[in-house]
Amino acid sequence: MAGKKKRGPSPEIKVRLTRCRRQIKSCGASALLLYNHVDCFYLTGFTGDESAVLVTAKDVHIISDGRFEGEVAKEVPWATTWMRRGMLNDEIVKACKSLKIKNLAIQPGHCSVGDHAELKGKLKGVRLIPAPPIVASMRIIKSASELAALRKAIKIAEDAFRATRQTIRIGQTETEMAARLEYEMKRRGASAPAFSTICAEGANGAIPHAVPGTRKVRKGSSILFDWGARVGRYNSDLTRMVFFGSIPQKIEEIYGVVLKAQIAATKAIRPGVRMCDVDAVARKIVGDAGFGERFTHGLGHGLGLEVHEGPSLSWRSKEKLAPGMVVTVEPGIYLPRIGGVRIEDDVLVTKTGHRVLTSFNKTLRSAVI
Repeated sequence: MAGKKKRGPSPEIKVRLTRCRRQIKSCGASALLLYNHVDCFYLTGFTGDESAVLVTAKDVHIISDGRFEGEVAKEVPWATTWMRRGMLNDEIVKACKSLKIKNLAIQPGHCSVGDHAELKGKLKGVRLIPAPPIVASMRIIKSASELAALRKAIKIAEDAFRATRQTIRIGQTETEMAARLEYEMKRRGASAPAFSTICAEGANGAIPHAVPGTRKVRKGSSILFDWGARVGRYNSDLTRMVFFGSIPQKIEEIYGVVLKAQIAATKAIRPGVRMCDVDAVARKIVGDAGFGERFTHGLGHGLGLEVHEGPSLSWRSKEKLAPGMVVTVEPGIYLPRIGGVRIEDDVLVTKTGHRVLTSFNKTLRSAVI
């Protein structure tokens, strides 16, 4: 009786590997070494970390250790496995020598100086080729299944925020509110928050990446929430304001400016438009209102398996938008010792324009509880 045939990669993984192999060949290499566990997952479905993936013209090799033996057997039964007992690089060297690889592409952004020197010293006769961002570039355009995961992550994040808003009371700390929001996301199916939730009351809102602390809700509090859910390894990312009872005058002023900038920049999103030009739309509105120096970061970023990934929706990038990209749009104004306002949505670039994937209300009136 014939043995049971091993399950092969999914159709989507097959397509990704085919595209990857074309680019490996085009940069003059016979194999690509991946250290970045996010890229490894994208190309293979393997979820283990502290491992490596070696992609050759015909095969995929998972280099890991006994901690992830179960994951390898379940997730990538079709790949060749190298289970190390010693150091990771030693097993990589062993695999490369066994496979007679002569030209090895590496990821400069994920291969440390030390790792590069060690591989170069131990792989005599092997040419190490700095590869372009092959997998990172592929990840920029989202497939239908990726978009489905992102939509689910967004829905869970929004539903959790609705539930959390109903529990906000005078005397609660930033830490308590952040913890409640993360709990509400998990109880709805998130595997984790996409990142450490930001909850900033009052003057702390002037710190774009404020860490929740002991500041408490009071009458007239302005509270900035920046949060997201991780579902199926994909992440959502939203920012909304909450005002408890009344709105501080200066915060109300800048809220109107930020909302106008956010809506205008979103409308500018369509295929072929440069990232820097979309950023400029929001930046002009904020600047014309007299707050240009208080908009201290780029307009947005790519979103997917990582919270911050390509492309960069900022003044630094002349890259053009393309269908299938998902970006955040999140202008902000931050006034030291007063507070800050940021409003953020997740937006899909379509063939003819864009589609806002987030749906939570962002009008000033809706933000008051």
